[in-house]
Amino acid sequence: MPKILFIISSAALLACAPDVSTVPASAEPDGVDVSSAPANDLPNGRPTVVFVGTSLTAGLGLLREEDTYVSRVAELADSAGSPIRVVNAGVSGETSAGGLRRLDWVLREPLDVLIIELGANDGLRGQDPAALEKNLIAVIERAKSRYPEVAIIIAGMQAPTNFGLAYTAQFAKVFSDVATASGSALIPFLLEGVAGIPELNQGDRIHPTAEGHRIMAGTVWSVLASVLIDLEPNP
Repeated sequence: MPKILFIISSAALLACAPDVSTVPASAEPDGVDVSSAPANDLPNGRPTVVFVGTSLTAGLGLLREEDTYVSRVAELADSAGSPIRVVNAGVSGETSAGGLRRLDWVLREPLDVLIIELGANDGLRGQDPAALEKNLIAVIERAKSRYPEVAIIIAGMQAPTNFGLAYTAQFAKVFSDVATASGSALIPFLLEGVAGIPELNQGDRIHPTAEGHRIMAGTVWSVLASVLIDLEPNP
């Protein structure tokens, strides 16, 4: 796979539209070493928000990148007068273990906020919640070791009920436990108001439609907005 960073930007885009980048699974910046540059030294000075996640973040089944919740979050930030640069590092089929394995590639991109959307596929496969918790903690620790000031947001997920009530309860609890233990912000359930609603999901009943992603963006922004305020320097 070519090692490139796809950046959707131009002078006009920076002036009037969200700044959105997409990092493939094995992406490496082409000829640019950004591993040690402070995020705020990037062009336009916008805080960089990186989303590492699954097909929910990648926008599987959507026709346009602009319809993903990641891009919609950038639009909401612009509308609120708090423009950000977003990087979509979502990969279809990703588990928490897979996200941890490729994290070093993601962390080559300087960032101010890391939003972790991992666990959906762990739950679909009935994997051990204890392993999920261990992987999420490792992701956070590795990110903070690289960028000590990075703010972390964890996107909570829920497991299907076919694995039994005990499993689903244990699975759901992982995200709040990790957020509390690590001092991270928490989105209680990324698919709140979307999951289980046929008209907001594609034919597979798993992946949201464009309208579903719009609702997800609002859910994310309700947490991210406060985190961005905390990042602002004291007067």
